[in-house]
Amino acid sequence: MSTSAAQDNVARAEPADNTRHVRVAIVGTGFSGLGLAIRLKQRGMTDFVLLERAEDIGGTWRDNTYPGCACDVPSHLYSFSFAPNSNWSRHFSPQREIWAYLRDCAARFGVSSHIRYGHELLEAAWDEGAGLWRIETSQGPFTADALALGNGPLSEPSIPTIAGLERFGGAVFHSAHWDHQHDLSGERVAVIGTGASAIQFVPLIQPQVKHLTLFQRTPPWIIPRKDYAISPEWRARFRRYPILQRLTRGAIYLQREIGALALVYRPRLMRGAARIAREHLAAQIADPTLRAKLTPHYQMGCKRILLSDDFYPAVASANVEVVTERVREVTEHGVVADDGSERPVDTIILATGFRVTDMPAARHVRGRGGRTLTEAWRAGPRAYLGTTVSGFPNLFLLIGPNTGLGHTSMIYMIESQLAYIIDCLRLMRQRGACAVEPRAEVQATYNEEMRRRMQGTVWTSGCASWYLDAGGMNSTLWPGFTWEYRWRTRHFDHANYLLTAGKTSREAVTTS
Repeated sequence: MSTSAAQDNVARAEPADNTRHVRVAIVGTGFSGLGLAIRLKQRGMTDFVLLERAEDIGGTWRDNTYPGCACDVPSHLYSFSFAPNSNWSRHFSPQREIWAYLRDCAARFGVSSHIRYGHELLEAAWDEGAGLWRIETSQGPFTADALALGNGPLSEPSIPTIAGLERFGGAVFHSAHWDHQHDLSGERVAVIGTGASAIQFVPLIQPQVKHLTLFQRTPPWIIPRKDYAISPEWRARFRRYPILQRLTRGAIYLQREIGALALVYRPRLMRGAARIAREHLAAQIADPTLRAKLTPHYQMGCKRILLSDDFYPAVASANVEVVTERVREVTEHGVVADDGSERPVDTIILATGFRVTDMPAARHVRGRGGRTLTEAWRAGPRAYLGTTVSGFPNLFLLIGPNTGLGHTSMIYMIESQLAYIIDCLRLMRQRGACAVEPRAEVQATYNEEMRRRMQGTVWTSGCASWYLDAGGMNSTLWPGFTWEYRWRTRHFDHANYLLTAGKTSREAVTTS
């Protein structure tokens, strides 16, 4: 056995039965899960498994196939820094290209053989005596020294509670589960919600349908998208001169990072962007009544800022009605608004987003004493550096609490977390530790810092958004520049953790 392989087995508690044991079990095969797998393999840590409930990789970019689905972060930044892609066809990548990119990364870096398809996570429980995670999947059990949740915050669609929805006689589907077998041509369609997905698919389906009723609770701030095709000549240049693509990526990063100034530190700077958005609305919507319906009355940035060049022209079309009253109920043949008016429809499309702050998987993950993440997060999701949770040894969250962004690429944050986790695993192996978790007081202090830093940002300016958890705190977004998060996660800060030595000892290792 090589030295590296021998070290990989230090502090490893073998299960008593024939259950397969791995050093790291990763849930999900989106950017987070694949990224961790790739980085593990690059560091010579090959004893891991990726548990994927579907039959293909890709996460959000596999599941969301609605018409017009695309990224709102420029392509050259929305990709791994260690796996640049010179073949992006557009400034903003369409869904199919991002999905293909992820599949290519899995093959190129040799992690495909570690994926177990059709393995949905049913239960994961920390075994205190054995010092490992016992994992139940839809296709059998595993045990693991460490568990990484890479299933992401945009993996579980949010289905609203609407009276009578179950009795509707037509088709009903969520934008994240688009029914491509259902032909919308000539139909009367109701779209509930005006979030990022609706902004993209409404312009694509509007020409097909007989009539489209758009139920809008709150109008979003929309700025010009300014997408464009990347010419074959430029793609050839990127292939020939990799430094050119790195410089392009760096320029986009710096440009996007400036956005944090307005969102976090100087909200008054949003006035310029708001002026651009209002001019965009005025230029595309001539009808003053419709323009009033589509005009936001909250501070720009409090909710997600959206990008589109074709949404406003689509909803200004003769076959579209924008309804601003709430949906009261659904009948067998239509949708009833709060004012009692009913619109007859053939199909209902729910563009109602995802369960971000009440992640369903949290109820299936049990830490010390059998306590679930859901129970630990009654007041809202809390973690240390968005990555580890007190009371849940050897558990790593990818895109955990307060790691989301409102201005730039999540891949940058993910790669910061990957470096932090890899360094943690390295230190555990080096010190012969079988368990690690953040000190409770450290986690509490960190989350108090997050709460304090959120004050005065645009996200706490008074609107209701999916950024806010059950306790009213913005536990979704990072309140600062991304380079600060990269700096704070550049090394595993072991002094803020309890490390448990050996297979059986439960004494904390002194880390000072």
